[in-house]
Amino acid sequence: MSEIWGVLAAVLSSALGGTSIGATRFLVDAIDPLAIGSFRFGLGLLLLLPLALAQGTRWPPRQDWPAIAGLGLLFFAAFPILFNASLIFTTAARGALALATLPVLTMAVGALLGSEPLTRRKTAGVLIAICGVSIALLSGLATAPDGAWRGDLLMVAAALCMALYSIWSKPFIRRSGPIPFTALAMAAGAAVLIALALLRNSFAPVAAFGPAQWFGVVYLGVFGSALTFYLWAFALARTTPTLVAISVTVNPVAASLVGATLLDEPLRWNLVVGIVTVFAGICLATTRNAAAVYSTSSTLSGPPPKAF
Repeated sequence: MSEIWGVLAAVLSSALGGTSIGATRFLVDAIDPLAIGSFRFGLGLLLLLPLALAQGTRWPPRQDWPAIAGLGLLFFAAFPILFNASLIFTTAARGALALATLPVLTMAVGALLGSEPLTRRKTAGVLIAICGVSIALLSGLATAPDGAWRGDLLMVAAALCMALYSIWSKPFIRRSGPIPFTALAMAAGAAVLIALALLRNSFAPVAAFGPAQWFGVVYLGVFGSALTFYLWAFALARTTPTLVAISVTVNPVAASLVGATLLDEPLRWNLVVGIVTVFAGICLATTRNAAAVYSTSSTLSGPPPKAF
Protein backbone atom coordinates (compact mmCIF):
# COMPACT_ATOMS: atom_id res chain seq x y z
CA MET A 1 0.00 0.00 0.00
CA SER A 2 2.88 2.36 0.78
CA GLU A 3 4.25 1.80 -2.73
CA ILE A 4 0.90 2.68 -4.31
CA TRP A 5 0.88 5.99 -2.42
CA GLY A 6 4.43 6.59 -3.67
CA VAL A 7 3.43 6.08 -7.32
CA LEU A 8 0.35 8.29 -6.92
CA ALA A 9 2.45 11.05 -5.32
CA ALA A 10 4.93 10.83 -8.21
CA VAL A 11 2.10 11.09 -10.76
CA LEU A 12 0.70 14.18 -9.02
CA SER A 13 4.20 15.69 -8.81
CA SER A 14 4.72 15.16 -12.54
CA ALA A 15 1.29 16.57 -13.38
CA LEU A 16 2.18 19.75 -11.47
CA GLY A 17 5.54 19.77 -13.24
CA GLY A 18 3.70 19.68 -16.57
CA THR A 19 1.89 22.90 -15.76
CA SER A 20 5.23 24.41 -14.69
CA ILE A 21 6.63 23.93 -18.20
CA GLY A 22 4.03 26.37 -19.53
CA ALA A 23 4.80 28.89 -16.77
CA THR A 24 8.54 28.61 -17.43
CA ARG A 25 8.03 29.02 -21.19
CA PHE A 26 6.07 32.21 -20.46
CA LEU A 27 8.68 33.66 -18.09
CA VAL A 28 11.71 32.79 -20.21
CA ASP A 29 10.85 35.72 -22.49
CA ALA A 30 10.96 38.12 -19.52
CA ILE A 31 13.93 36.96 -17.38
CA ASP A 32 16.85 34.58 -17.81
CA PRO A 33 17.03 30.96 -16.55
CA LEU A 34 19.07 31.89 -13.47
CA ALA A 35 16.44 34.34 -12.24
CA ILE A 36 13.60 31.90 -12.94
CA GLY A 37 15.37 29.16 -10.95
CA SER A 38 16.14 31.60 -8.13
CA PHE A 39 12.50 32.61 -7.79
CA ARG A 40 11.22 29.05 -8.13
CA PHE A 41 13.43 27.43 -5.52
CA GLY A 42 13.85 30.48 -3.31
CA LEU A 43 10.08 30.72 -2.84
CA GLY A 44 9.85 26.94 -2.50
CA LEU A 45 12.41 27.01 0.30
CA LEU A 46 10.53 29.81 2.10
CA LEU A 47 7.48 27.53 2.15
CA LEU A 48 9.19 24.25 3.05
CA LEU A 49 11.54 25.51 5.77
CA PRO A 50 8.84 26.76 8.20
CA LEU A 51 6.86 23.58 7.57
CA ALA A 52 9.88 21.44 8.46
CA LEU A 53 10.55 23.48 11.60
CA ALA A 54 6.89 23.41 12.67
CA GLN A 55 6.69 19.62 12.31
CA GLY A 56 9.67 19.16 14.59
CA THR A 57 10.91 16.27 12.46
CA ARG A 58 14.51 15.10 12.67
CA TRP A 59 16.98 16.83 10.38
CA PRO A 60 19.57 14.91 8.38
CA PRO A 61 22.67 14.04 10.46
CA ARG A 62 25.62 16.36 9.90
CA GLN A 63 27.64 13.69 8.15
CA ASP A 64 24.94 13.62 5.43
CA TRP A 65 25.00 17.39 4.81
CA PRO A 66 27.84 17.48 2.21
CA ALA A 67 26.19 14.73 0.14
CA ILE A 68 22.75 16.34 0.42
CA ALA A 69 24.23 19.71 -0.59
CA GLY A 70 25.81 18.02 -3.61
CA LEU A 71 22.46 16.49 -4.55
CA GLY A 72 20.87 19.90 -4.09
CA LEU A 73 23.36 21.46 -6.51
CA LEU A 74 22.68 18.68 -9.00
CA PHE A 75 18.88 18.91 -8.85
CA PHE A 76 18.09 22.46 -7.72
CA ALA A 77 20.90 24.28 -9.54
CA ALA A 78 22.17 22.31 -12.56
CA PHE A 79 18.74 20.87 -13.42
CA PRO A 80 16.81 24.19 -13.53
CA ILE A 81 19.58 25.95 -15.47
CA LEU A 82 19.55 23.22 -18.12
CA PHE A 83 15.74 22.92 -18.03
CA ASN A 84 15.09 26.66 -18.41
CA ALA A 85 17.84 27.16 -20.99
CA SER A 86 16.46 24.34 -23.13
CA LEU A 87 13.13 26.15 -23.52
CA ILE A 88 14.95 29.10 -25.10
CA PHE A 89 15.89 26.91 -28.08
CA THR A 90 13.03 24.43 -28.36
CA THR A 91 9.26 24.27 -28.00
CA ALA A 92 7.41 23.22 -24.86
CA ALA A 93 6.19 20.04 -26.61
CA ARG A 94 9.66 18.95 -27.73
CA GLY A 95 11.13 19.88 -24.35
CA ALA A 96 8.48 17.79 -22.60
CA LEU A 97 9.22 14.81 -24.84
CA ALA A 98 12.97 15.13 -24.17
CA LEU A 99 12.27 15.23 -20.42
CA ALA A 100 10.17 12.08 -20.84
CA THR A 101 13.43 10.17 -21.43
CA LEU A 102 13.89 10.37 -17.64
CA PRO A 103 12.51 6.87 -16.87
CA VAL A 104 14.79 5.29 -19.49
CA LEU A 105 17.80 7.15 -18.09
CA THR A 106 16.85 6.28 -14.50
CA MET A 107 16.37 2.63 -15.39
CA ALA A 108 19.70 2.46 -17.25
CA VAL A 109 21.69 4.32 -14.57
CA GLY A 110 20.05 2.30 -11.80
CA ALA A 111 21.01 -0.93 -13.54
CA LEU A 112 24.61 0.26 -14.12
CA LEU A 113 24.98 1.31 -10.46
CA GLY A 114 23.36 -1.89 -9.24
CA SER A 115 20.68 -0.04 -7.29
CA GLU A 116 17.69 -1.43 -9.19
CA PRO A 117 17.33 -4.57 -11.34
CA LEU A 118 16.35 -4.18 -14.98
CA THR A 119 13.26 -6.25 -15.85
CA ARG A 120 11.56 -6.81 -19.19
CA ARG A 121 8.15 -5.79 -17.91
CA LYS A 122 9.45 -2.55 -16.43
CA THR A 123 11.34 -1.75 -19.65
CA ALA A 124 8.23 -2.42 -21.75
CA GLY A 125 6.12 -0.21 -19.47
CA VAL A 126 8.59 2.67 -19.75
CA LEU A 127 8.79 2.43 -23.55
CA ILE A 128 4.99 2.25 -23.89
CA ALA A 129 4.58 5.33 -21.68
CA ILE A 130 7.10 7.27 -23.79
CA CYS A 131 5.22 6.20 -26.95
CA GLY A 132 2.11 7.62 -25.32
CA VAL A 133 3.90 10.93 -24.80
CA SER A 134 4.94 10.97 -28.47
CA ILE A 135 1.36 10.35 -29.58
CA ALA A 136 -0.03 13.05 -27.27
CA LEU A 137 2.48 15.60 -28.60
CA LEU A 138 2.11 14.58 -32.25
CA SER A 139 0.86 17.96 -33.45
CA GLY A 140 3.30 19.99 -31.33
CA LEU A 141 6.31 18.03 -32.60
CA ALA A 142 5.56 18.80 -36.25
CA THR A 143 6.97 22.32 -36.03
CA ALA A 144 10.26 23.31 -34.44
CA PRO A 145 12.43 26.45 -34.49
CA ASP A 146 15.89 26.44 -36.06
CA GLY A 147 18.46 24.84 -33.76
CA ALA A 148 15.79 23.11 -31.64
CA TRP A 149 18.14 20.13 -31.28
CA ARG A 150 20.25 22.21 -28.87
CA GLY A 151 17.27 22.64 -26.56
CA ASP A 152 16.44 18.95 -26.86
CA LEU A 153 19.97 17.96 -25.79
CA LEU A 154 19.90 20.41 -22.88
CA MET A 155 16.63 18.87 -21.69
CA VAL A 156 18.06 15.34 -21.91
CA ALA A 157 21.03 16.54 -19.83
CA ALA A 158 18.54 17.96 -17.31
CA ALA A 159 16.77 14.59 -17.23
CA LEU A 160 20.09 12.86 -16.50
CA CYS A 161 20.62 15.18 -13.50
CA MET A 162 17.15 14.27 -12.28
CA ALA A 163 17.83 10.53 -12.75
CA LEU A 164 21.02 10.66 -10.69
CA TYR A 165 19.28 12.69 -7.98
CA SER A 166 16.42 10.18 -7.79
CA ILE A 167 18.79 7.23 -7.39
CA TRP A 168 21.31 8.78 -4.99
CA SER A 169 18.84 10.63 -2.74
CA LYS A 170 16.73 7.62 -1.73
CA PRO A 171 18.80 6.52 1.33
CA PHE A 172 19.04 10.10 2.65
CA ILE A 173 15.27 10.61 2.36
CA ARG A 174 14.67 7.40 4.30
CA ARG A 175 16.92 8.58 7.12
CA SER A 176 15.45 12.07 7.57
CA GLY A 177 12.08 12.27 5.80
CA PRO A 178 11.04 14.09 2.61
CA ILE A 179 10.47 17.63 3.97
CA PRO A 180 13.79 18.15 5.86
CA PHE A 181 15.77 16.50 3.05
CA THR A 182 14.09 18.54 0.31
CA ALA A 183 14.43 21.79 2.29
CA LEU A 184 18.16 21.25 2.89
CA ALA A 185 18.88 20.20 -0.71
CA MET A 186 16.78 23.06 -2.08
CA ALA A 187 18.63 25.56 0.15
CA ALA A 188 21.98 24.55 -1.38
CA GLY A 189 20.69 24.83 -4.94
CA ALA A 190 18.78 28.07 -4.37
CA ALA A 191 21.81 29.73 -2.74
CA VAL A 192 23.96 29.03 -5.80
CA LEU A 193 21.28 30.17 -8.25
CA ILE A 194 20.64 33.41 -6.36
CA ALA A 195 24.38 34.18 -6.11
CA LEU A 196 24.89 33.59 -9.86
CA ALA A 197 21.78 35.63 -10.70
CA LEU A 198 23.04 38.56 -8.62
CA LEU A 199 26.46 38.41 -10.29
CA ARG A 200 24.82 38.51 -13.74
CA ASN A 201 22.27 41.17 -12.72
CA SER A 202 19.53 38.76 -13.76
CA PHE A 203 16.89 40.39 -11.57
CA ALA A 204 17.00 43.75 -13.41
CA PRO A 205 13.97 42.99 -15.67
CA VAL A 206 11.83 42.31 -12.57
CA ALA A 207 11.19 46.07 -12.26
CA ALA A 208 9.03 45.87 -15.40
CA PHE A 209 6.99 42.86 -14.21
CA GLY A 210 3.22 43.03 -14.47
CA PRO A 211 0.56 40.93 -12.69
CA ALA A 212 0.92 38.08 -15.23
CA GLN A 213 4.67 37.72 -14.64
CA TRP A 214 4.26 37.82 -10.85
CA PHE A 215 1.52 35.21 -11.03
CA GLY A 216 3.86 32.95 -13.02
CA VAL A 217 6.65 33.43 -10.46
CA VAL A 218 4.38 32.69 -7.47
CA TYR A 219 2.87 29.67 -9.21
CA LEU A 220 6.33 28.23 -9.89
CA GLY A 221 7.40 28.79 -6.28
CA VAL A 222 4.31 27.30 -4.61
CA PHE A 223 3.14 24.55 -6.97
CA GLY A 224 6.12 24.09 -9.29
CA SER A 225 8.67 23.92 -6.46
CA ALA A 226 7.52 23.35 -2.86
CA LEU A 227 4.64 20.97 -3.59
CA THR A 228 6.11 19.30 -6.68
CA PHE A 229 9.46 18.37 -5.12
CA TYR A 230 8.02 17.46 -1.74
CA LEU A 231 5.78 14.93 -3.52
CA TRP A 232 8.79 13.68 -5.53
CA ALA A 233 10.81 13.05 -2.35
CA PHE A 234 7.73 11.50 -0.69
CA ALA A 235 7.45 9.09 -3.63
CA LEU A 236 11.17 8.20 -3.61
CA ALA A 237 10.87 7.20 0.04
CA ARG A 238 8.17 4.66 -0.83
CA THR A 239 9.01 3.09 -4.18
CA THR A 240 11.87 2.58 -6.65
CA PRO A 241 13.48 5.45 -8.62
CA THR A 242 12.34 4.01 -11.97
CA LEU A 243 8.70 3.74 -10.88
CA VAL A 244 8.90 7.35 -9.68
CA ALA A 245 10.62 8.45 -12.88
CA ILE A 246 8.06 6.82 -15.20
CA SER A 247 5.46 9.20 -13.79
CA VAL A 248 7.23 12.05 -15.61
CA THR A 249 5.46 10.86 -18.78
CA VAL A 250 2.33 12.42 -17.23
CA ASN A 251 4.14 15.78 -17.35
CA PRO A 252 3.59 16.72 -21.03
CA VAL A 253 0.10 15.19 -21.01
CA ALA A 254 -0.86 17.46 -18.12
CA ALA A 255 0.61 20.44 -19.97
CA SER A 256 -1.51 19.60 -23.03
CA LEU A 257 -4.66 19.23 -20.92
CA VAL A 258 -4.05 22.63 -19.33
CA GLY A 259 -3.75 24.12 -22.80
CA ALA A 260 -7.02 22.49 -23.87
CA THR A 261 -8.83 23.62 -20.71
CA LEU A 262 -7.53 27.14 -20.12
CA LEU A 263 -6.36 28.23 -23.56
CA ASP A 264 -9.23 26.76 -25.60
CA GLU A 265 -6.83 24.61 -27.58
CA PRO A 266 -8.61 21.75 -29.40
CA LEU A 267 -8.70 18.37 -27.65
CA ARG A 268 -7.44 16.19 -30.48
CA TRP A 269 -7.71 12.42 -30.79
CA ASN A 270 -3.94 12.00 -30.37
CA LEU A 271 -4.06 13.57 -26.88
CA VAL A 272 -6.76 11.14 -25.74
CA VAL A 273 -4.90 8.13 -27.20
CA GLY A 274 -1.66 9.41 -25.68
CA ILE A 275 -3.20 9.69 -22.21
CA VAL A 276 -4.51 6.13 -22.36
CA THR A 277 -1.15 4.81 -23.62
CA VAL A 278 0.83 6.66 -20.93
CA PHE A 279 -1.27 5.23 -18.12
CA ALA A 280 -1.16 1.76 -19.70
CA GLY A 281 2.65 1.94 -19.62
CA ILE A 282 2.67 3.11 -16.00
CA CYS A 283 0.30 0.30 -14.99
CA LEU A 284 2.42 -2.29 -16.82
CA ALA A 285 5.62 -1.13 -15.11
CA THR A 286 4.10 -0.91 -11.62
CA THR A 287 1.91 -4.03 -11.44
CA ARG A 288 4.87 -6.36 -11.88
CA ASN A 289 6.58 -4.78 -8.91
CA ALA A 290 3.49 -5.22 -6.75
CA ALA A 291 3.28 -8.88 -7.79
CA ALA A 292 6.94 -9.38 -6.93
CA VAL A 293 6.39 -7.86 -3.49
CA TYR A 294 3.44 -10.18 -2.90
CA SER A 295 5.44 -13.19 -4.10
CA THR A 296 8.35 -12.29 -1.81
CA SER A 297 6.12 -11.81 1.21
CA SER A 298 4.35 -15.10 0.50
CA THR A 299 7.66 -16.92 0.28
CA LEU A 300 8.83 -15.44 3.57
CA SER A 301 5.61 -16.13 5.43
CA GLY A 302 5.00 -19.58 3.99
CA PRO A 303 1.90 -20.94 2.23
CA PRO A 304 -1.52 -19.55 3.20
CA PRO A 305 -3.42 -21.52 5.84
CA LYS A 306 -5.80 -24.16 4.58
CA ALA A 307 -9.53 -23.50 4.83
CA PHE A 308 -11.48 -25.95 6.95
